[in-house]
Amino acid sequence: MANKVYNFSAGPSVLPEQALKEASAACIDYANSGISILSMSHRSKPIENMFAETEQFLRDLMGIPENYDIVFLGGGCSLLFCMLPMNFLDQNATADYALTGVWANKAYKEAKQFGNALAACDTKSETYSRIDKNLKLSDNATYLHVTANNTIYGTEWHNFPKPKSGFLMADVSSDFLARKINVSDFGVVYGGAQKNISCAGVTVTIIRKDLLGKVNRTIPTMLNFQTHIDAKNMFNTPPVFAVYVMNRTLKWLKDFGGVEAIEKVNRSKAALLYSALDNSKVFVGTAAKEDRSIMNVPFVFNKDVVAADKADDLAKEFLEFAKDRGLQQLKGHRSVGGFRASIYNAMPVEGVQALVNCLGDFEKKVLG
Repeated sequence: MANKVYNFSAGPSVLPEQALKEASAACIDYANSGISILSMSHRSKPIENMFAETEQFLRDLMGIPENYDIVFLGGGCSLLFCMLPMNFLDQNATADYALTGVWANKAYKEAKQFGNALAACDTKSETYSRIDKNLKLSDNATYLHVTANNTIYGTEWHNFPKPKSGFLMADVSSDFLARKINVSDFGVVYGGAQKNISCAGVTVTIIRKDLLGKVNRTIPTMLNFQTHIDAKNMFNTPPVFAVYVMNRTLKWLKDFGGVEAIEKVNRSKAALLYSALDNSKVFVGTAAKEDRSIMNVPFVFNKDVVAADKADDLAKEFLEFAKDRGLQQLKGHRSVGGFRASIYNAMPVEGVQALVNCLGDFEKKVLG
């Protein structure tokens, strides 16, 4: 392409160029076999080896202890929202859910079908612009569920809460491997891969071994995590290509220096963009400063500068202005409007700087 394009989509999202090239080549010939990875049996040795290597990459990068299993599944987090309480929450047991955004609410809604799911907090009335840390926790909860990073509203748990009882469960979809976490602090860590570590089509669930098999219900075979653990992720045909893209993305991250190295870059990128917004007269960030995400940065026009009846037309103008500079997918989520820049691991500093320059130039145009 003649002009560099920076993709700020919230997901599916930007991936490392190296991973894309390797995945592209594998579509023609995988591992010098003469067969496309799209056509290769998941029972073949090359694919079995690739799955094992992908798991090891995850263990090394995240420091996952041996007493945790890793499950790769299709169906997205929308399926996991159902599977997790089905496998871990007994009919008469309680689970606490911190309601900090749309996806947390979806998980909560599913859990209510299987047990006594309670809202530990709910900031919907504040458009989820902050995270309420004063959680109302149950005395005998099986687990506390949190959404680590809220893609739509741009908030993030910088310090994870501790459950009053039971274990901590976290949806880390949109900050997967973006910052260091101590896996041993959690009973379950899960997420969709399409926001930070692969293309759409696969989820990762990391489960402490002692937690399964404790619910008094019959779980359908395919929806039972133990089924996939026992079959080493080969119970049915798994999402091979999506796992391979993950494999190559994790290899890129390992070569980069691992999670500690990418976290430093991520925090630097976020600081650069937030500084531009904080110093802008035309644009303002929407998330509470103490809860700002390092992955998703939503922002809107300053209502004191841009009149409400002018905002829609000016928003279209800004999106076209940015697109002409190769800055794409900046439109905010349909539920909140405005703009959003998702600056995942593979977004280079140059892309964020290009956006900062764009914001400054558009501001000059607006203010004359």
